[in-house]
Amino acid sequence: MELLRRVLPVTLFLLAGFASGQDAVEEIVVVGDLDSLPGGRVESVFGFAKSLLETPRSVSTVSSALLERYDMQDIDELIVLAPGTFTQSFFGVAGGLDIRGTPGETYFRGMKRLDNPGNYPTPIGAAGRIDIVRGPASPIFGPAKIGGYLNFHPKSARSEATGDLPSATSGTVSLGTGSWDKAVLTAEASGALRLGARDIGYQVYGLGEDSGSYYDHSGTGQNVLQWSAALDVSDQVSAEFGGMWHRYRGNQIAGWNRLTQELIDHGRYVTGSPSPLDRDGDGRISHQEYDVNGDGFSDLNPFALGLVPGQRGGLEGAGVCQIGTAAVLGCFPELLALQDPGTATLAGSTVLVGPDDFLDNVVTTLYLDLFGTIGNDSANGGGDRWQWKNQMFFEQYDNRNENAYGFSQFHDSWVIENKLVLARQFEFDGLTASVQLSPSLRHTDFAHGDDYSNELFDRRDLTLPSGPLDRRVLATQIDDDYTEYYLGEYTGLGLAALLDVSFANGFSALLGLRHDSIALESRQPIDKLLLASSNHPCLPPGDCVVQAAADDVDGLSWTLSLSRQFGNGLAPYLTWSRQSTLIAGQGAELTTANVAAGGAFDQSELFEAGIKGRLLDGRLYFAAAAYRQQRTDFAAQAIITNQASRARGLELEARWSVNESLLLTFGHSRIEVINLNTQQAGSRFAFIGAEDVPEIEPWRLYGGVLAGLVVSDDARRAGMPESIVSLTGTWDLGNGWTVNGSLADVEATHSGFSRSVLLPGYTLVNLGLGHARRNWLFSFNVKNVTNERYFRANFPNLFGSNIVLPELPRHFNATARYSF
Repeated sequence: MELLRRVLPVTLFLLAGFASGQDAVEEIVVVGDLDSLPGGRVESVFGFAKSLLETPRSVSTVSSALLERYDMQDIDELIVLAPGTFTQSFFGVAGGLDIRGTPGETYFRGMKRLDNPGNYPTPIGAAGRIDIVRGPASPIFGPAKIGGYLNFHPKSARSEATGDLPSATSGTVSLGTGSWDKAVLTAEASGALRLGARDIGYQVYGLGEDSGSYYDHSGTGQNVLQWSAALDVSDQVSAEFGGMWHRYRGNQIAGWNRLTQELIDHGRYVTGSPSPLDRDGDGRISHQEYDVNGDGFSDLNPFALGLVPGQRGGLEGAGVCQIGTAAVLGCFPELLALQDPGTATLAGSTVLVGPDDFLDNVVTTLYLDLFGTIGNDSANGGGDRWQWKNQMFFEQYDNRNENAYGFSQFHDSWVIENKLVLARQFEFDGLTASVQLSPSLRHTDFAHGDDYSNELFDRRDLTLPSGPLDRRVLATQIDDDYTEYYLGEYTGLGLAALLDVSFANGFSALLGLRHDSIALESRQPIDKLLLASSNHPCLPPGDCVVQAAADDVDGLSWTLSLSRQFGNGLAPYLTWSRQSTLIAGQGAELTTANVAAGGAFDQSELFEAGIKGRLLDGRLYFAAAAYRQQRTDFAAQAIITNQASRARGLELEARWSVNESLLLTFGHSRIEVINLNTQQAGSRFAFIGAEDVPEIEPWRLYGGVLAGLVVSDDARRAGMPESIVSLTGTWDLGNGWTVNGSLADVEATHSGFSRSVLLPGYTLVNLGLGHARRNWLFSFNVKNVTNERYFRANFPNLFGSNIVLPELPRHFNATARYSF
């Protein structure tokens, strides 16, 4: 009823507009807005060349000028310019956005990339523009996640505004420095070369970074090479092609372990060493050495049945223990306890990273786009000729990730896709009809291994170096004992159609349909697996392992939008959508269990009502939306990349170009996300922290990890602040001087599903100063000006009671750029 009360006025407003005869709002161009106002056409949403004002969806676009002015270093900072994009920590790696409380997709020029929740940080400095679309993708884009997506537009050899090639050679060279030995060098150049009778436009961008880190034993080394070319092949055919190569070397950051409320509030940490397990003296603990009693199962992973957060009672018994009324299986209290417990004050930079931990990822992205026209201008009542666009896309990544506390993985996956779009616009008396038809073929090949059995965060005492008491033998080091290991492929054939009808009075209706057929195959080589393990709780020969599975799935996606543009600049809209989604994992893999159970393919639904507007002679743009979206199958999910959830919320965005010197923005989001499978079951699997069992002294658990089914009637997704407000401003002072600032006010949230540890709310303030003189541009930015102490939840539904990421204190970045 609450959503209905919000939507009803918008619906009446839209219907009233349909009945009226007012003219549609005209396109307005404002100078001095840093490309932040919706004057240009954005094809990232439905594929039609509509402006943001005309697009009946919640969308934010961020230009390279805005990214540079606010010195945005990673996608987590987009929160101040795009409501609804707060992203939980993926072990400190800003790979993909969370949008509307769920993991989102990432596209490259409108083609879906391989999954990247935390394989490598998205290099937003290489973007010419970033579009953030909230809610499922257009049918033209294919199967996608429910939350939304980021469309990455690389720097291009062809002007987006005019379509022209560069008229002269130009470029920039910049050097960046900052806190913690930051060192970044970038260079780019664009121009045109003569090839026979035709010009070829080119654009090249390169980045090299070798930086330290606030966090101990951490750092960033990365290289990016991006190139693009454009040419007119003939009078009717043009081409754009290029690619991006990105090598990233760093490490994941789990943050603080041994999590308690006292640690969050006062930095007070429980110290102590666990029992030694390294029986062969090689300085590392193998999976087999966690099996102390020799029965084939780890003895450091007790499992609690039906534990209620705040459960009263101590840890009693052995083998099968009790915590109050909850039975704990595989319980050996003497192995769980620390030997010499104490306390210490912990710095935010002291985190769960070993000196040999690393994350190494190489991703190669290539594209070839052809554009052309066919036909003539006389068919079917006139209109434009048929236009066609053929996009070929290839991406491959090779990833290896090792963490001494007990996690490693690899991916070696690639995807190739070809998408053809035929489009035509028809002009009739009083209306314009635009049509798109699009067949597409996409093939993905994956190899992925995970090693997370005996992933025991708390064995490491962060006040001491990592050593034989906590350092584990990793599967990627011996190419054996994986928890999961998947090889396979999937091939999808899709056919989509879109129709957009716009009337002279400003009313528009958009209808889209898509059908997908996908052949799925996945297998597990059993000789690579650890048995028994966290994922396969059986001993050899492994009767519980689904070794191979294949399936053919299909689904229908559709979207329907009604909108109305008034002459006074207001544009209300309604959108309904049903979207297919493929349940792939962090390395683009499909699990054999999901494929065998028919749970690798699902659908999501969206209802969204909103209103947009351009007021004050086009200088003020605003957008407000209310939405409800959810998955239709509660059981089909990938816990890392695609959880079954229901989200509802409100979003408000405003951008005001006060004059040619001052630009202000405002954002607000309010959201509630429900884990649907948790709500249905009344419990979920999670790792249990000290605050969940308050009558057990924390040091009695930190030698291993207590896991189990945690019972709760509150299925809200943890770690996701329900209310966020943001403000930004940038002022051109004249004589080449500019100032900028941003503020994000974030509500308190719980770190984990059990809601036993509360992360405080915070207000993050950033300020910057820039000066341009002749060919030089200098900028100096201070992040977290007030030195706010704040935290970000780390895998809250699974590890939220055990680990948390302390965020960066006050720090600075400075850049000098020369243009030619």
